[in-house]
Amino acid sequence: MKQVRPKKNLGQHFLTDLSIAKRIADTVDACPELPVLEVGPGMGVLTQYLIEKPRPVKAVEIDTESVNYLYERFPSLINNIIGEDFLRMDLNKIFDGQQFVLTGNYPYDISSQIFFKMLDNKDLIPCCTGMIQREVAQRMASSPGNKAYGILSVMIQAWYNVEYLFTVDEGVFNPPPKVKSAVIRMTRNETTELGCNEQLFKRVVKTVFNQRRKMLRVSMRPLFAGIQVSEGFFNHDIMTRRPEQLSIAEFVDLTNMVDEELGTSEPK
Repeated sequence: MKQVRPKKNLGQHFLTDLSIAKRIADTVDACPELPVLEVGPGMGVLTQYLIEKPRPVKAVEIDTESVNYLYERFPSLINNIIGEDFLRMDLNKIFDGQQFVLTGNYPYDISSQIFFKMLDNKDLIPCCTGMIQREVAQRMASSPGNKAYGILSVMIQAWYNVEYLFTVDEGVFNPPPKVKSAVIRMTRNETTELGCNEQLFKRVVKTVFNQRRKMLRVSMRPLFAGIQVSEGFFNHDIMTRRPEQLSIAEFVDLTNMVDEELGTSEPK
């Protein structure tokens, strides 16, 4: 079979170390009963180990050349290789509404978008594993008080427990990326309701981290553009803190404060 040429515009870096590929594939064993959806299989370095597991496996790949290669390499999977853009797919249709594990050697340039789509489908995806850029993995797993703690940390940890499993060096890819990679695993936590307006929670988190070095009494002001806030609102103790210092629970409390204020404030 003719090898697939890695395409820069798709952010393709094909893993060549089979022992690492097997270790990544084995991360899905945390949810052993569920079918698996692999994103961006490329030439099937993970796929070959995933299909050894006693459960349904499907793979979604946007690159036509890779899809044709996979058809030839894995004829038994021919009906389960989906030649589409994962970011545009209706995930309810993958396994007829059944929950599944998401995994893959994710394209680095869209990894954050993949995880935001996971969050939009969190009830379908109780477990997500795979390899991403190390810097992104560190952000996802970071705790409050660290420089890496940010929007992705808060959004994901609100719903998932994040494990940073191991680091992968540049030399085991074709072509080698310019950065190190890391393998992570996310499993749904016990949270079923945040305890606040979820859409407003997202707005609050994104707004304050846009000025992450500023105190909340400064970084929150864009949320109230054109609105006269009540006297003393920005004098609460929490307003002297920076967003990277707040836990998930404190972001929930902050969102409820904003929600109450927006409900009672008058336009300027």
